[in-house]
Amino acid sequence: MWKQLPGIAISTICGLLLQTASLAQNSDTLDRRDLKWDLATCLNYAARNNLQVRTLEQARLSTEQALLLSKAARYPSLSGSMSQSLVNSKNADPVVGGFQTQANFSSNYSLNSNVTLYNGGYLKNDIKQKELQLQMSDLDIQTAMKDVTIQITQAYLNILLAKENIIYLEDLLTTSQAQLTQGKQRFDAGSISKKDFIQFEGQVANDQFNIVTARNAYRQNLITLKQLLQLNSSVNFDVVVPDTLYMSPVVTPLPDAEQKALSNWPEIRANELNVRVAEFELEKSKAGRRPVISLNGALSTGYSDNRDEAYFPQLNNNFYQRAGLSMAIPIFNNRINKTNIELSKIQIEQAKISLQGSLTTLDQAVEQAYIALLNARNQYNVAEVQLRVSQQTMDITNEQLKLGAVNMVDLLTQKNLYVQALQNFIQAKYSAIMNHKVYDFYTGTPVSL
Repeated sequence: MWKQLPGIAISTICGLLLQTASLAQNSDTLDRRDLKWDLATCLNYAARNNLQVRTLEQARLSTEQALLLSKAARYPSLSGSMSQSLVNSKNADPVVGGFQTQANFSSNYSLNSNVTLYNGGYLKNDIKQKELQLQMSDLDIQTAMKDVTIQITQAYLNILLAKENIIYLEDLLTTSQAQLTQGKQRFDAGSISKKDFIQFEGQVANDQFNIVTARNAYRQNLITLKQLLQLNSSVNFDVVVPDTLYMSPVVTPLPDAEQKALSNWPEIRANELNVRVAEFELEKSKAGRRPVISLNGALSTGYSDNRDEAYFPQLNNNFYQRAGLSMAIPIFNNRINKTNIELSKIQIEQAKISLQGSLTTLDQAVEQAYIALLNARNQYNVAEVQLRVSQQTMDITNEQLKLGAVNMVDLLTQKNLYVQALQNFIQAKYSAIMNHKVYDFYTGTPVSL
């Protein structure tokens, strides 16, 4: 009913992600239940089960593993090896001549370790970069939840709108049926023509058709919400109608809303971090020009049965220790380091451009939400007056109908005007509520009904 609207506050997302313990049912359990949820329950369930959010959570886990791997690179490595060999060969026999077969058994054992002492700051900058990327993964999850929250809120309000529309149309049908009964009595008495009586019947049929259309819209909106929640089609689902739908009379000034949005919007924070990630990439590229100093060591021993010594004494005598310090100095590597540095500088500029673009987009989005809210509130106020006037005129017309002082043309004309005013009022009411929720969202206010 409304076009897609962006926006959510970070505090809302964090709250949604923490309030999902009561929604641990699996899909098989949900299939066997009748569900009737309020908006908070829908949002909590989506935070736990939305596929896009879950995919991003798995991506975050991968980023976390990359960070752990980067930190582990600072520590020494240790590897061990062991080999057992049996060598069978023919040797010349100097006593009796000819050849004899001889088998020799040997063992070798070793431990090797290596640690990087200095690498131009590469490891340190790589760890800082991975920490920022982990924060960006968290912001990606918040961004996804922001979009899901707005979509679910919109679908939820569409359902409430359809429900309210059905109630009003059922009231109209009741009135039309009463008028039909009255018209039947007057037709039987000969006070109205067959044509007028048929118009009473047509009025009832038209109201019944409108109710069928409204109920179809209600069911379609339910399907939309279930799809957003990714509930199975077999789940019998409905929403809770709030006692009241509150719309704050106060509108946050546009400059204040823009400032609050800049301070809490996840996309902005993610783009800021992306600039820093690119800067750390530049520092890592510069490390390619610097020497790498490593400390390495080894312990080894071995045994062979072609010696007279016993096993353990031989291992002790063959025990070998080695420790060394190595330094690799880059001299010329076909411009690889220089190219990496220049590419890193380009990435920094691209990240800054992206940040500026996101700032401009957010500023425009907040202003558009502000204008949409003012327009929606004005339309609601006008629609409320139109409905009140139309309701009063309709009441007068109904009284005139009872007295036979109005013809069917005037009655149907006035009823059509009333139905149009009624539908305009309901539409304007929920449009104003939705636009208010979206605008407040930019300021960091959680979505609630």
